[in-house]
Amino acid sequence: MIVDAHLDMAYTALAYKRDLTKTVAQLRDEEAGRKVGDGLITATFPSLLDGGVGLIFGTMFVAPYSKQREGQELVYRQPAEAHRHAMRQLDYYHRLADSLDYLRLVGDQESLAEVVSSHQEGETPLLGIVPLMEGADPIAGPEALEEWVERGLRIVGLAWDDTRYAGGAWQNTQLGITPAGYALLEAMTDYNLILDITHMSEKASLEALERYEGRVVATHSNPRQLIPMNRHLSDTQIHRLAERKGVMGVVLYNRFLKPGLTMSDPKESVTLDVVVAHIDYVCQLLGTAENVGIGSDFDGGFGAQHIPAEIDSVHDLHKIGSALREKGYAPADVRGIMGGNWLRLLEETW
Repeated sequence: MIVDAHLDMAYTALAYKRDLTKTVAQLRDEEAGRKVGDGLITATFPSLLDGGVGLIFGTMFVAPYSKQREGQELVYRQPAEAHRHAMRQLDYYHRLADSLDYLRLVGDQESLAEVVSSHQEGETPLLGIVPLMEGADPIAGPEALEEWVERGLRIVGLAWDDTRYAGGAWQNTQLGITPAGYALLEAMTDYNLILDITHMSEKASLEALERYEGRVVATHSNPRQLIPMNRHLSDTQIHRLAERKGVMGVVLYNRFLKPGLTMSDPKESVTLDVVVAHIDYVCQLLGTAENVGIGSDFDGGFGAQHIPAEIDSVHDLHKIGSALREKGYAPADVRGIMGGNWLRLLEETW
């Protein structure tokens, strides 16, 4: 059973008007000859299940306004807009879970156990969705957190770009956690929410790792030593995350796997060997395979043209496990990286 810790499913569906209850092949046929989103679609709900994926962290993602995003969907100028756009995405997950027999919203030990047990031999497999907010501006403040938790929110990233809660890693990397951010973290502890440090500035993430009492993860980040961008994790961040029993998910976007690539470079520029190198770097740095997993970020701003050569869609995620075995990883470590590490973290947290 594969776990993918970062998929922008609701954003893809609402921003690009895609019916994700169809297979990847069906949508590609429908979209043939026209540009939809940022390229060939790679993830739909039935295709995830068919590819052996049993659990995903499904995001609610809204982007702060900029001139480059003029006219795009799910862009916000004010917190009220951010709230409205993110709640639409959470409603989307609820509607799908209500209408599709194989989908479940996962937010506690009972629902997690139901999904995991369904992947045993002879059972009918389910696909679980753990709701994740990428950038916390949709949350009006600590007093508003209860509404989100009751609706299923379980993981929160304070920043994507800079937010009123914390600095992001794209621009002003010296901005840490704001007073409002510390207040939100305190409330998150009360609700036992998981904090996602992906996209936070290094300063903000280290402050969070020092101060936040709840569980901390990095759902879709690669080692900065191999891809020198502030958006990814330094060795210090990786060590601190591991000390807190956190897990980081490796992103399967070619520009986040190999330095110097552009959107015009062919997908063959990156192979599974590069993906394994990122995973292996974390394992060698920490001396264990218990703190790394997969966080593909599929369809989050890139399509099949911009993912490793051997991967065409979520049907091919299992090939990462095969590549790890060829590298010499033990079966137990491969199972952990492909999903077991994320499952252990959720079970311990809940």
